[in-house]
Amino acid sequence: MALNCVVVDDSKIQRLSIVKLIKNHDSLNCIADYSSALKCKDGLKSHKVDIIFLDIEMPHLTGFELLDILNDKPQIIFVTGKTEYAFKAFNYDATDYLQKPITKKRFNTSIEKALGMYRLKHNIIENEEKYIIIKSNHKKHKIYYRDIKWVKAIGDYVKLVTEDNSFTILSTMKAFENELPEDMFLRIHKSYIVNLIKIEKFTSRIVEVGNFTIPLSRNKKVQLIKALKPLEN
Repeated sequence: MALNCVVVDDSKIQRLSIVKLIKNHDSLNCIADYSSALKCKDGLKSHKVDIIFLDIEMPHLTGFELLDILNDKPQIIFVTGKTEYAFKAFNYDATDYLQKPITKKRFNTSIEKALGMYRLKHNIIENEEKYIIIKSNHKKHKIYYRDIKWVKAIGDYVKLVTEDNSFTILSTMKAFENELPEDMFLRIHKSYIVNLIKIEKFTSRIVEVGNFTIPLSRNKKVQLIKALKPLEN
């Protein structure tokens, strides 16, 4: 689940700093940023938006005045350098009120609140099925662990292979291995991590996943047998 966001601030530096925080958050998608409330008003006609990060003091139309003319209001997170607007902000049912400069920790706390409100409004029950968020080819992808077949080291990158696709990710093998649950994945070779439930056959030298053969390090065979034991039943 990723919420669509827009940023409205007449300061380019402040606007881009918030855009950066959004782009680095797995549950957010920045679809636009605007230098004025008037531009945002026009932009909202063509975009479905879940959260507006809204400055208050802007020329021609303030953040409060923008909200006064919007019929269908998304969640609002006010972003301002002044504290005196806080009380008025919550009269507009704001999700949160962030004071500049914004720390990453405070930003993430605000987003957790927004995500909670979104789930409550849309009656969303969190799926307990586990997944990992990866970044490949400048895009973020949500990959369920059950869909991963194997991971291969390629220099400064790793190649993640799923049932339907493959992704090249900037990461060391060790760092990526630490992101995966130990009960589901095993590094069976210096260059390979395999999903245990995908293994169909193995010998003292190789592991077979579908039609693909993966080398098995000699010192990993005993560890592999132990890791597969709980999956036998």
